Amino acid sequence: MTPSTPQPQEPDQAAADPRMSRLGPKLRAQRQQRGLTLQAVAVLADVTKGFLSLVERGRTTISVPTLLRVCEALDISVGSLFDYPDEAVVRSGLGAPLEMGGEKIREYLLTPATEQHVQVMRTVLDPGGGSGGAYTLDSETVFVVVVRGSLHLAVDGQEVLLEAGDSHTFSARSAHAWDNPAADEAEVLWSIAPPIPREQSQRVHDAS
Repeated sequence: MTPSTPQPQEPDQAAADPRMSRLGPKLRAQRQQRGLTLQAVAVLADVTKGFLSLVERGRTTISVPTLLRVCEALDISVGSLFDYPDEAVVRSGLGAPLEMGGEKIREYLLTPATEQHVQVMRTVLDPGGGSGGAYTLDSETVFVVVVRGSLHLAVDGQEVLLEAGDSHTFSARSAHAWDNPAADEAEVLWSIAPPIPREQSQRVHDAS
């Protein structure tokens, strides 16, 4: 991967997102396990050393595309960072807290690690919350349905506004970005087939 000029960094939201207190240490452990410095990973991921340090300490949020670049720099799949439900039955739609990047969102994984055909995620978006940019997945299909509120979705530059009850199916390899454009909270369900693997061979990356 050829280093390029670091892109604008995401704002520091110190102690604002409990997800980062779980994700940050996981990223730090992966980096240290590989004997990599903050500077080396930052260069490969096209971010600043200071930003990456904040991420590892759980002091700032990180967009989906930026997290995927960090994972690529660490030679891991983002799926290796996931926690999974302990059982096939998930009560109240909560599931296992999920850290896949994003801003002003809460996500939960609803399918166990033993499920090999489909992966289902529940995302709750505050107003203005979303992926923070476009990205692709080296999977086959993404299906999204809006449970409540609305979702602004852009797939390969084609924008659509989905309201409660609407759904959309598209290729996981298409560059896609999403956000909640409304003043009220939104909730969506994502199905990814096949699931994002837990192995490093999965290619998941920023589409910008």
